[in-house]
Amino acid sequence: MLHGLDSFIMMAGTAAATMIGLLFVAITVGSGMSTSRAVYGTHAFLTPTLVRFSGVLFECMVVLFPWPSSWPLAIILGLCGLTGLVYQIHVVLMQRKVDYASLDWLDWTLFSVAPAFGNASMIAGAAGLIAEKSFAPYAVAGAITLLLFAGIYGAWDLTLWLARAKDKT
Repeated sequence: MLHGLDSFIMMAGTAAATMIGLLFVAITVGSGMSTSRAVYGTHAFLTPTLVRFSGVLFECMVVLFPWPSSWPLAIILGLCGLTGLVYQIHVVLMQRKVDYASLDWLDWTLFSVAPAFGNASMIAGAAGLIAEKSFAPYAVAGAITLLLFAGIYGAWDLTLWLARAKDKT
């Protein structure tokens, strides 16, 4: 059902894996920060970004596996979307507790709304795979794209925050 998306899925998975590696580099650069400030930022911003990239990498690997039917793929992708949606609610609650990070509407949109839409799109794509609807590949590809771009934005903001915090110490 997802035929023709192989190149897209390979590129998205590669991008997610590369960004995971770059996050580790960014954290290494910012490792000299005071732990009290870094802990809240890590839990509120770094971990969700890492989870998004890991989720995209996992979903890409699942899509590329040669399943005998679309049912197992749809169930796994649906569970990924549902888990991501629940986790996103948890992330928003954590991010609202962080008092030293002032987030504007663009930050909230890309930290909260885009991942929520991405996970909802993954659930819709999974349901479409089960029902053999023609929109399913587009919903899955759209979900992966939204989650990947939300992760990239999160990594960029995190890198800027680490650079600014490092200058203050």
